[in-house]
Amino acid sequence: MKLHYAGEAEGQKLYFFHCPGCKAAHGFHVPHWTFNGSMEAPTFTPSLLCNGHDPATRCHSFVTDGKIQFLGDCHHALAGQTVDVPDWDA
Repeated sequence: MKLHYAGEAEGQKLYFFHCPGCKAAHGFHVPHWTFNGSMEAPTFTPSLLCNGHDPATRCHSFVTDGKIQFLGDCHHALAGQTVDVPDWDA
C-alpha cells in the first residue's frame, strides 16, 4: 500500500504518503484535494506544496497514478524528477 489513511476530522479525510525527497510524510486532505481513491496508484490534484514559505525546505509535487513528480522548486536532490510513491511502512 502506498498511502496511510489517518482518519477523518471536520468532514475531511487525511491521507499520507512517504516523500523520498524529504524523507518525511506529506499529507493530503480530501475533499480539499481531489483523490482517485486508489491506495496503490494514487492521484491527487492539485499539486502539493510543503513549506512554500521557506525555499530551504520547500517540496512541491504532483502525485499521479502512483508516481511523484517533483517540481523544480524543491529543495532536495529529487527536484525535477519523477519517482514511484514508495510503499507505506507502518
